[in-house]
Amino acid sequence: MSNLKALVRGDGGSSQKSVVSSQKNDGLGDRAITKTATQFETAELLTDQDFPAQEDGYERLWTPHRAAYIRGSENQPLTDDPESCPFCKALKKSDEDGLIVYRSEYCFVIMNLYPYNNGHIMVVANRHEPLLVNLKKDEYRDFTDTVLVGVRTLEKVLHPDGFNLGVNQGRVAGAGVAAHLHQHIIPRWLGDANFFPLIAQTRTIGQLLTDLRAKLAQNWDQ
Repeated sequence: MSNLKALVRGDGGSSQKSVVSSQKNDGLGDRAITKTATQFETAELLTDQDFPAQEDGYERLWTPHRAAYIRGSENQPLTDDPESCPFCKALKKSDEDGLIVYRSEYCFVIMNLYPYNNGHIMVVANRHEPLLVNLKKDEYRDFTDTVLVGVRTLEKVLHPDGFNLGVNQGRVAGAGVAAHLHQHIIPRWLGDANFFPLIAQTRTIGQLLTDLRAKLAQNWDQ
């Protein structure tokens, strides 16, 4: 990295500046080539460490856990079959291993493994069905009631300022697991990470999925 300046001390103790135009390596080490209109005795080169960093006003939200989702993993179905479905697999596991918060007769609530925000949960139909309109009446009633209970529970545990509630029907609509119906419940706080792009002055609330799952399960509002 190029040096930016050289301090030059002239006669009579006066201090003058000389600009460094380039650096060359002649095999004996780095040599700074300086240009000045005055005689000088010594020059002290300043490196980039001597200057403050140029801040851009943005905070960084590092989400390395989402790399597994980008690269592809076992949690991304290869087909639309139940055998390849991560929700169907989770339903067969224990609550702790499957990150399941609550189970009802026709649906269950699971932590999002790649959350957009702290407390991001999903209400998932037990039946491997892609479309909300294809639910039977009892399934639909249980599904929507569980969404309401999920919102109330998150309000009690995390005290968010609002929520994003949504069902993505089909891959074209953004569904990661399009073959199995699920609804997102995402708590939001003023000044938190934007739902799609990250913006300046963001704020995140970090919490382990396993810890939050246990807390939500313990406080699930019946």
